[in-house]
Amino acid sequence: MNVAVIGTGYVGLNTAVSLALHGHRVVGIDVDEEKVKQLKQRHCPIYEPGLEEAMRSVMDQGNLHFDHTLNGEAKEADILFICVGTPESADGSADLGYLFAVVEDVRAVYASNPVRRGVVIKSTVPVGTGDRVAELLGDCKELHVISNPEFLREGSALQDALNPSRIVIGAESAAAFSLMDELYEGYSCPMVKTTRRTAELIKYASNAFLATRISFMNELARLSTVLGTDIETVARGMGLDSRIGPEFLRAGIGYGGSCFPKDTIALLQVGKRNGVKLSILEQVREVNRTQPEWCVQLIREQLGGLHGKRVAVLGLSFKPDTDDIRESRSLPIIKQLLHEGAIVSAYDPISMETVAKLYPQVSYADDIYATLTGADAALLATEWKQCVNLDWQKAKAVMAKPVLFDGRNAWPSELVKQYGFAYQGVGRS
Repeated sequence: MNVAVIGTGYVGLNTAVSLALHGHRVVGIDVDEEKVKQLKQRHCPIYEPGLEEAMRSVMDQGNLHFDHTLNGEAKEADILFICVGTPESADGSADLGYLFAVVEDVRAVYASNPVRRGVVIKSTVPVGTGDRVAELLGDCKELHVISNPEFLREGSALQDALNPSRIVIGAESAAAFSLMDELYEGYSCPMVKTTRRTAELIKYASNAFLATRISFMNELARLSTVLGTDIETVARGMGLDSRIGPEFLRAGIGYGGSCFPKDTIALLQVGKRNGVKLSILEQVREVNRTQPEWCVQLIREQLGGLHGKRVAVLGLSFKPDTDDIRESRSLPIIKQLLHEGAIVSAYDPISMETVAKLYPQVSYADDIYATLTGADAALLATEWKQCVNLDWQKAKAVMAKPVLFDGRNAWPSELVKQYGFAYQGVGRS
């Protein structure tokens, strides 16, 4: 099929490349002409393992092109994916400005071109958005508005797009479902076919539930610290129950990224507008907001105050294998450390240049041991393999004090203790 993907961010670019790898002819559209120029030159503007190599491969095959307008190759598209951002607005609701601007462009280009097409909303949007889009495109009788939410994990987004855990399709006509059946022919995962509104809620509910599991474990980790129990063993014991499962039970310094923080507050706003109080979700966000503060408190207590103390923060992106720092939990930790007079050094294999614009007073080094040199404590904020697999003898030799705070419970606690480090995990005995 001929496919146009509007928006070439994390979702759009991975979607475009994956569909091209599945044999479709894809054009990626972005209003940012400089970004389109980079893409045409085969330079990937985001960091995602394997994405740039795959993008170049399908470009070589002629299955992927890029443009900055819908008036080019996109005119021939059978399916148009809308993959633009829906950022958090001032009141916490999703800002749909970019999406509706695209809808107006689609209406202008395709109103006089009555060919059966699917307008597929892959952006995360509040329940009812697809119906509003269908109303706006009501005079374009051959345009079928479809909800097809994404479930991509940054760091494994391309693989998730190529081999999805499930495909959710929300539509209101047999013709729309037929288009998507043709697009996804050959995919082996379960497919859920439902209404647009239900598909939209599935996306929000999925992210909200995963965020709930994380915050639940982080709250238990606070209790575990007081009780002297081990949250990792608790999580393992819970996860062996088939009704619970082991995923997203790891305690840490909280969740971040472009999805969970934004989508949880957007769902709260949906509830508020409809007169439904989502109390559990409110607490989920509160635990996540205060988890970095709790972590800093542990460091403060261990060091007997933070003023003048050197703290090395290892990892800056919100998770490993991505350059995305949106809502990264390392950022409020750094802010609090600096506020209390700590001297902060930081290391990340990808994201230091971006964070340096926010916190120029932090010292950054390409060598992780230079970051650790003279430190009174080291904090693991993101479990990059470069930050987890350290030479512990060398690390201890360069640090002023052998104090470790494992914000992701990823360091080998018994091993580092053998090297003489004072080890503090999240909720670990």
